[in-house]
Amino acid sequence: MTKRVVLAYSGGLDTSVAVRWMIEEWGVEVVTVACDVGQGGDFDAICERARAAGAVEAVVADVRAEFANDFVVPALRANALYEGRYPLVSALSRPVIVRHLVEAARTYGATAVAHGCTGKGNDQVRFEVGIRALAPDLEVLAPVRVWGMTREDCIEYAATHAIPITSSKDKLYSIDDNLWGRAIECGEMEDPWAEPPVGVWSLTVPTATEPTEVTIAFDRGVPVAMDGVAMELHELVAQMNTLVGSYGWGRLDMVENRRVGIKSRETYEAPGALALIAAHQDLESLCLERDLAHEKQRLELRYADLVYDGQWFSPLKEALDAFIESSQEFVTGEVRLRLAPGTCHVTGRRSPYSLYDYGLATYDAADSFNHADAEGFVRLWGLGIQTWAANQATQRGD
Repeated sequence: MTKRVVLAYSGGLDTSVAVRWMIEEWGVEVVTVACDVGQGGDFDAICERARAAGAVEAVVADVRAEFANDFVVPALRANALYEGRYPLVSALSRPVIVRHLVEAARTYGATAVAHGCTGKGNDQVRFEVGIRALAPDLEVLAPVRVWGMTREDCIEYAATHAIPITSSKDKLYSIDDNLWGRAIECGEMEDPWAEPPVGVWSLTVPTATEPTEVTIAFDRGVPVAMDGVAMELHELVAQMNTLVGSYGWGRLDMVENRRVGIKSRETYEAPGALALIAAHQDLESLCLERDLAHEKQRLELRYADLVYDGQWFSPLKEALDAFIESSQEFVTGEVRLRLAPGTCHVTGRRSPYSLYDYGLATYDAADSFNHADAEGFVRLWGLGIQTWAANQATQRGD
């Protein structure tokens, strides 16, 4: 019986060549799985391309709602920003793809799963660790890591085997799109000093000129409405990408530390993601108790590291999810964002569970704070420092 392999398929050059290459070199049958995570494109054409390359089955899964609800929601609640900046655009989509690769492997009787990642990127880690977490019995194959072909070689291979591709030798950039944003790398941007060319941007092309405001409603940390209109999260994110991006806001240009140990210059567009995270963080400032808020902020960087490093299905990530889920019980309310060319910032927030007490905060006649309590509190709070200063600080250098 011929060995069957399920391939994570984008329809691009590498994965299209991988279909035929695995058939020719390894003698396997290939089932391709293409997941719609909000990147757009003609999936009928993608299926045709996979079959033309030799795939015995070409599966398309519309996972936009699943991606938003099962993967974006936890990351948004965690304010997950890798190295404090990157909202995990590509990293977040990999575990939902992994879930469907494993499902397809079971459905079609495959004994292995393959991906089209190179040996120096992060995605190989995310795919392989995720697959082994969900299906430790499946073999994981990485043809791109072993075939030794350059981009030009792949284009010639596709032409030789009549594989219909849209790539050319002139393509400069590697681009990954999904609902949560867009990642752009390679080309002249591999020089950290070089400014990204204007033409690489797509989601953040400035077209709006007049300032506006948008109000986002949250329920237990999840965005549920935009300007009073309830909608599914994947629809809300898409609309925020369009609205916020039209003001030219939501770009990132950074040098990040890849899991494989190298630094990489990356550019991202994530107007919707960055705006929603900013709004969510602001609402938490109103609704979370101080120690809970501070501990959550400490764990958010660790959470982002886990997602970036492909450990979505790890026990630590699962445990952090439980903590974050608990923290969101009262993160319900509305946040108002003001948009203007090149800017997006919070101008208001409100919640039925707000911990902001006007009577305690105000300095006017409505002040209900007992100022007399402060003297004893401050004296006890500083007593240890006072004792140290009197007994040790003055002895330094003797």
